[in-house]
Amino acid sequence: MVSTWIAEKEHSISAPLSFAEVLRGHRHAARLTLEQLAEASGVSDRTLSDMERGRSKGPQHRTVTALADALGLADADRRQLVELAREGRLRDHWARPTGLCELPRSVDDFTGRAAELAWTSELLRAGDAPGTAGVLLITGSAGLGKTTLTVRAAQVLRPEFPHGVFFLDLFGMSAQPLPVDEALGLLLRALGVADQQVPGDVAGRASLYRSLLRERRVLIVLDNAASEEQVRPLLPGGGAGKALVTSRRLLAGLEGVRRLGLGPLPLLEATELLTGILKDRGASDEGSAVGQLARLCGGLPLALRIAGNRLVSRPGWNAADLAARLTNEERRLDQLSAGDLKIATAFGLSYEQLAHSTRRVFRRLALVPGRSFDAALAAVVGGTSTEGAWDALDELVDLGLLQDSALGRYRFHDLVRLFARDRFREEEPAAERDALTVTMASWLVRMATTAGRWFEPTYGRPDPDLAGLSSPEEADHWLRVNADNWLGALRHVASIGRFAAVLDCAESMDWFSDRWMHAPHWYEVFTLGAEAAAVLGDPARQAAQLNMLAWVHLVPREDLETTLRYTAQAMDLAARGGATAQIALAHHHAAGALRRLGRLDEAIAAETRAAEIHKANGDIDRYCQCLGALGTCLRDAGQYTEALEQYLGLLALLDDDRSRITPSVAAFTRPIALARVGECLGSLGRRAEAITKLTEAISLMEQAQLPVPQARALETLAALLAEEDRTGESRQAHARAAEVYEAIGEAEASGRCRDLANAAP
Repeated sequence: MVSTWIAEKEHSISAPLSFAEVLRGHRHAARLTLEQLAEASGVSDRTLSDMERGRSKGPQHRTVTALADALGLADADRRQLVELAREGRLRDHWARPTGLCELPRSVDDFTGRAAELAWTSELLRAGDAPGTAGVLLITGSAGLGKTTLTVRAAQVLRPEFPHGVFFLDLFGMSAQPLPVDEALGLLLRALGVADQQVPGDVAGRASLYRSLLRERRVLIVLDNAASEEQVRPLLPGGGAGKALVTSRRLLAGLEGVRRLGLGPLPLLEATELLTGILKDRGASDEGSAVGQLARLCGGLPLALRIAGNRLVSRPGWNAADLAARLTNEERRLDQLSAGDLKIATAFGLSYEQLAHSTRRVFRRLALVPGRSFDAALAAVVGGTSTEGAWDALDELVDLGLLQDSALGRYRFHDLVRLFARDRFREEEPAAERDALTVTMASWLVRMATTAGRWFEPTYGRPDPDLAGLSSPEEADHWLRVNADNWLGALRHVASIGRFAAVLDCAESMDWFSDRWMHAPHWYEVFTLGAEAAAVLGDPARQAAQLNMLAWVHLVPREDLETTLRYTAQAMDLAARGGATAQIALAHHHAAGALRRLGRLDEAIAAETRAAEIHKANGDIDRYCQCLGALGTCLRDAGQYTEALEQYLGLLALLDDDRSRITPSVAAFTRPIALARVGECLGSLGRRAEAITKLTEAISLMEQAQLPVPQARALETLAALLAEEDRTGESRQAHARAAEVYEAIGEAEASGRCRDLANAAP
């Protein structure tokens, strides 16, 4: 009779019956009042009333058994009542607020990180199918706002996790991170497990924890994780539960997690965040100063928060005043402090996690003059082996105190560099600091000098063991990526009076500078060289450096009158020092300036004189350069047939095995001569031949890394292709020329070529 009633009831409604409905139905079917059932079962009538009204959805098992006995239930009816009570207890368990592990307050002025929030939301909203992410790991250095981002993501996603969103700080940067057993205990209690039901051992707690998360849509936020060992037992084992983890460490050992490496905010977002913090004080009126503050904070949300809080708490200040204070690097970290928020304290927590040997490498790396460095330089400043430097660098990257790249280069965030410099000054004696600076600068200058020697025709192959550079390609790469480092070292070596080393380094750059003619630092390099030669009282070597300064103003700077002034000074010094080679070079550079000034007869005379001196001296390499320059003078004079003959003669000399031309010089000169041949052929109307020669020259220039002549040859080629009605190829050549011009910093030429590449047919 009772089962029939239940079946009819279930058939008449779409929703399954509740425990309250089934209990009331069984009591009515048994024709018992509440008082009668209470007396028969031993359960109070008030408790029975709460059950039937749904206020108590999941009574204890012994209570349900007593009721089933009093109602005379058996088999299916008994099992149903017991099961409904159990489900009610579980629902009550998950709905019961514990007040534990509640999310922190989310800041109202949260700004930016739209892509990161979208990434987090997309992955955490993913279903529970195999292969979907159950754990998201957000890593990054101190001050990047990992916790703020994670809390915001969890707040946004709270509706997606009806069974709860829980937050736990694992205190990963403290001296005593939260032990795993305590973390599991806190999470289990937050999930509604009574104290007496929490297992005593870690394995039991982890097993219970994973079982609870398997069937429930719960989001666990694990903030500030210390290690893989601490985090691993706290991760869901699969199913509906998800986890968001933050850590300053990379936690590379964690398997099966999706990773997001957080970086500084872009300048626009950083400015928006600072403006949002300052909204009540009319930050829009301080526009440019707020932008400058954002730049000085380096995109670190913590630094931006501190700067904003300082201004908000001091209405008499303005953004320009604080920006002026932060401009002083010596005091920037001190100024980034507001109450208990200190940027240096945040960095210090990471610093304290390092091994003592790694701390030494970290603080000494602040000496590096440039923005990036490699393991070899780290080994020199750290006073360790290359292997020891690799280990230290790995640890620093792991904690977010350094950023690395696929090219094996490392760099500081600007504020972290200032922190490292402060630690260096505080923890290293002054005498050791000075000695280490000299050691580092001397090593960099020696490396640069050795690398530059690879390109000197008369110097011979440098000893690769001295610098660890085994080819011209490696030397070229080292000089380019370390330019800021060796130039800063050159300045320091000059400041302490080591003029011989300065002059050696500047001289070694003579031929290499042709390969990288638009680098911005050649004026300073050769000025330091000229000053060193003057102090050493060597007029011939001083003349050589003045000739290099003449070249700087001729090629990269295009200041032709200054070029002529330097060549005049160089000739005078070279004559006093009996340096005929430098007299010839002065004539050569003067000829280049005279040609561009349109004084072609004077240019041809000067270049002819330079060629004669170099030939008499047996300097075939410089002689070839003069032959090429003579051809250019003839081309500019409109004498294309004579210029073509000059260039073809140069190519024949370059291809003559008996000429004794240095192979590297031949490799440098040949593509330029080929391009000039192509230009002359084009001017003579022989466009098909010109296109072939220019195409060959451009390919060789690409291999030899000669971007300046390559860009100009591409532009010439594009014009010839257009004249041949090969429009598509012409546009491609103009587009490539635009790319090369842009790479060497010639924006106007790049724009001109890009416009031609995109022009309508």
